[in-house]
Amino acid sequence: MKTTLTYIDLFCGAGGLSYGFDKAGNNNVFAVDIEPTFCKTYKRNFPKHKLIQQDISRLTETEIHNLTKNQKVDVVIGGPPCQGFSMAGNIGRKFIDDPRNHLFQEFARIVKIVTPDYFVMENVARLFTHNNGKTRQEIIKFFEELGYNVECKIFNTVDFGIPQSRQRILFIGNRISKNIVFPEKTAQKPKTIKDAIDKFPKLESGESSKIPNHIAMKHSAQMLEKMSYVSDGGNRTEIPENIRPQKGDVRKYIRYKSSEPSVCITGDMRKIFHYSQNRALTVRELSAIQTFPDNFIFEGSSISQQQQVGNSIPPLFAEKIAEAIIKMKENDAQIPQN
Repeated sequence: MKTTLTYIDLFCGAGGLSYGFDKAGNNNVFAVDIEPTFCKTYKRNFPKHKLIQQDISRLTETEIHNLTKNQKVDVVIGGPPCQGFSMAGNIGRKFIDDPRNHLFQEFARIVKIVTPDYFVMENVARLFTHNNGKTRQEIIKFFEELGYNVECKIFNTVDFGIPQSRQRILFIGNRISKNIVFPEKTAQKPKTIKDAIDKFPKLESGESSKIPNHIAMKHSAQMLEKMSYVSDGGNRTEIPENIRPQKGDVRKYIRYKSSEPSVCITGDMRKIFHYSQNRALTVRELSAIQTFPDNFIFEGSSISQQQQVGNSIPPLFAEKIAEAIIKMKENDAQIPQN
């Protein structure tokens, strides 16, 4: 019989983690997010999931128990946004105590209430070295005091067949044993951005298509003229000097390189142009780079859709995470019970 997990997805956003965990055969108990358009996307793509559109800090212990109906929850997953670890660091203040990191505290609060056997917390890679590694140790110690064995590692999604260089840190906790299983690399050769998006119909600036979310942003004539000189993988230095931007945000005058994985997809990718078409990428193309399937529909404004895509964990990476937790559960099931 195939091992499956019951899971709670906190800060679920559009549902990158949920999609990967579902794809691995697991069962959602409930999911939480506060952003209305993010929730609209989640509801459309996960109609059978129990989604709570609410400020997570207002979710009471009683409500949480009612949502789980006291059923066993194997794993709590999520990527709490943390604003309190800028590169400048937290002078004289611990990461845990910084009010800007209250969403991390909420993640930990729900783990404490639900007491799952495992948890997975994802975040930006720089958290690993922030404050000379003290932040990482703070987080580990915090969860150890809740009864978990915890380890963390940095991963790059290119190692999992994802056409994007995206570094993230994973904290994995185990309340059953000291056995921690992380996702294993699967890709021998990185996939390129061209592998992911060359299948989509060509579009001009401002043009639409019948494919959901495949709508090109409209650019100014001046921008289009300047970018027409920039080659595949090139930058502003290829633009003739008499019209080359000399000030302002010169970083936007670049193109993706078709023979390489994409740079990290973020909430605003309007500044980087398609490798061969004179426009920025569509939400459909960005989501394909993130490994969302083509039938996954994003709701809301184009800006909101880009934020949803950029904030997501790539579903394929999420699936590999889920498989690692399943393996950890199977390993722990072999441990003799006293």
